[in-house]
Amino acid sequence: MDRKIDPDSFGFLVTDVARLIRSEMDRRIGEAGLGLTPSESRTLSHAARAGAVRQNALAERMGVEAMTLSASLDRLEARGLIERLADPTDRRAKLVQLTDAAGEALDRVAPLSAALRADASAGIDPNDWARLLDTLKMIRANLTTTKSESARLESSAA
Repeated sequence: MDRKIDPDSFGFLVTDVARLIRSEMDRRIGEAGLGLTPSESRTLSHAARAGAVRQNALAERMGVEAMTLSASLDRLEARGLIERLADPTDRRAKLVQLTDAAGEALDRVAPLSAALRADASAGIDPNDWARLLDTLKMIRANLTTTKSESARLESSAA
């Protein structure tokens, strides 16, 4: 089979950039001696973005299995960085919420994120960078809408 795949296609580019960002951020966190693993830092960042959120929803946002996230949450809870609260709408579910100590931990991560963002955007005109972010947000919204519509259709077909 002689098929050429364009390595600069949209999907490959987005995947490569996401992988490079994650890998570089993991390296920086590991070297900074913040007392957080890269996984814990990602978990705290996603939880901060989501607010009080169910554990399964947080796992989905992060693209990890709920059981994988559970072990990380156990460690974060033991260190006082998150708390699990009863979900007022479902007694069986727990909400993950950051503590004040988590905010302090994220404050230590923020300069690393800013430095990585500066490195990633080096040589890019600020207006072009802003346009890139706006475009990525639109793509995310398009795909989120598509995913929501697909889920709705699947549930109504059942």
